[in-house]
Amino acid sequence: MNFSEVLDKHSIFNVVAQCSKELGVDAYVIGGYVRDLILKRPSKDIDIVSVGSGIELAEGVAKKLGVHVNVFKNFGTAQCKVGELEIEFVGARRESYRTESRKPIVEDGTLHDDQNRRDFTINAMGISLNAENYGDLIDPFNGIGDLRKKLIRTPLDAEITFSDDPLRMMRAVRFASQLNFDIEPDTFDGLVKMAERIDIISKERINDELNKIILSAVPSYGFKLLHQATILKRIFPEFVELQGAEYQDGKGHKDNFYHTLQVLDNISKNTDDLWLRWAAIMHDIAKPATKRFDKKVGWTFHGHEDLGARITPRIFRQMKLPMNENMRFVQKLVRLHLRPIALSKETITDSALRRLLFDAGADLEALMTLCRADITSKNPEKVKKHLANFDKVEQKLYDLEARDQIRNFQPVITGEVIMEAFGLKPSAEVGIIKTAVREAILDGLIPNVYEPAFAFMLEEGKKMGLTAVNP
Repeated sequence: MNFSEVLDKHSIFNVVAQCSKELGVDAYVIGGYVRDLILKRPSKDIDIVSVGSGIELAEGVAKKLGVHVNVFKNFGTAQCKVGELEIEFVGARRESYRTESRKPIVEDGTLHDDQNRRDFTINAMGISLNAENYGDLIDPFNGIGDLRKKLIRTPLDAEITFSDDPLRMMRAVRFASQLNFDIEPDTFDGLVKMAERIDIISKERINDELNKIILSAVPSYGFKLLHQATILKRIFPEFVELQGAEYQDGKGHKDNFYHTLQVLDNISKNTDDLWLRWAAIMHDIAKPATKRFDKKVGWTFHGHEDLGARITPRIFRQMKLPMNENMRFVQKLVRLHLRPIALSKETITDSALRRLLFDAGADLEALMTLCRADITSKNPEKVKKHLANFDKVEQKLYDLEARDQIRNFQPVITGEVIMEAFGLKPSAEVGIIKTAVREAILDGLIPNVYEPAFAFMLEEGKKMGLTAVNP
């Protein structure tokens, strides 16, 4: 199989070929770019392997193209950017590993050595940039066959491959999830046998792969593979604790592990937002801790939304996920995720709608997306009915917002106004009055207009024994 016609469409490959010839070294395109080229997937990352100095080749290419080159001497690599393309150059090498580390001992090697060290057959294919066989596919492990069969397979023994670099186990699942491929049986057995080796990988590296799985089209597939390989319980034990359905007195509850995966798949059809998908993952995370059996109603999970919001920072911290506005966004949606669904089951008051608008603020649309995804049932008519009720709630929310503009509103009566009116310093009384004004506005007792709100404030102060000094 020859790809010279495809290579000729991109001048960069001809430049690399010229430079490698001038330096007297062989050069090859290898890895993900070749895989994606065959799969007809867009790719902006190109890996070039030189049987010689990758840095010298990079410097020569950068000079011809008039672009800057970043050199990483400690790693023997160099990078340059040409338009939207990111090109990395490395010398062919072979690697050996110690049991206690995923950092290899690196030595210069041949193209064959370099292909041997690759994680999967579909990433070990190369295309020659050398004059004698320009464009030829070099595929020692039949990666092209595995692409056709939609298989993830290691080039060498899977146990050795995963033991050497346990992050490859996460990558195996990630590629299977992204490409909708199967993992070849012996390779999957290697995942199971080497699962405990994932413990030596940093949380940050694991998260990078986990987030790519979460962002795949059907992320539940990747989660199920991680679970079956016993890796998920090592990297995210709280999620595995959701699994199982218990029965008592003939009453059972849904398996919250598979329910959560369904919610994740549902939401993934409507958003590529990583943290909204994380909210789907976390929304029922506290159900195991709040599960109780009531003889009248069966299994209950009262307060799981509040407890889930409280433990979200702990889980994010231990998983080394960002402790910033992204965590707070997930936490907020976990806390609020029952509110819109509860409204769809009862007579809706403007007061309840105002409070939801106020509490959700700018994240209302994200909350609604999560709540729609959370409507799951094996009975399609039941789902249809709940979604129809939810449509009504959503319309009332938007109608009320258009009328009252409650979302992200700030009460006209501030703490400063209260202190000046009653001659107070910062104190509990100020907070109590401010809260009372806000609640009255949300309940619709007064509009969020200064004069009626100020009059209400004076009355509240009077009830507390305060006298206005600046009425």
